[in-house]
Amino acid sequence: MSTASQPGEPRPGSAGRSTKERSTKVMFASVVLVTEAFIVFFATLVGYGLLRNLPTAAVLGVGVVLAVLLLATCAVLTRRGGFAVGWVLQVLVLATGFFVPMMFVVGVLCVAAWWYGLRAGGRVDRENRQRAREQQEWERQHPLPE
Repeated sequence: MSTASQPGEPRPGSAGRSTKERSTKVMFASVVLVTEAFIVFFATLVGYGLLRNLPTAAVLGVGVVLAVLLLATCAVLTRRGGFAVGWVLQVLVLATGFFVPMMFVVGVLCVAAWWYGLRAGGRVDRENRQRAREQQEWERQHPLPE
């Protein structure tokens, strides 16, 4: 027997509190952003080794700030404009290719992962909402006997 609860249904031992349904779109976007933060951090180390004509502090500073921004954006995805901030960061990751040309390839792959995560996550969220509406309708039409 499973003890897992459905979204909105109290968890065992939660004293009647309901769970908040989590957005798959936000979860997918967060995974992409965290992965990109690691990619950007390691690309910064590559840039540090390759870009001897630029000041070390500038290379490391820009890379670390971009990685931190990618991580911080995970916290604002549920707010208005959160996904727009993510798109701006995708453009910035892509633009790092002007300094480390291989980042054009990596940037395109990251943009593709971001786009797919938003698209697929949005589809899953829509399907989950539809399934919840159908479940509520069924439960309304078929009440449990007392």
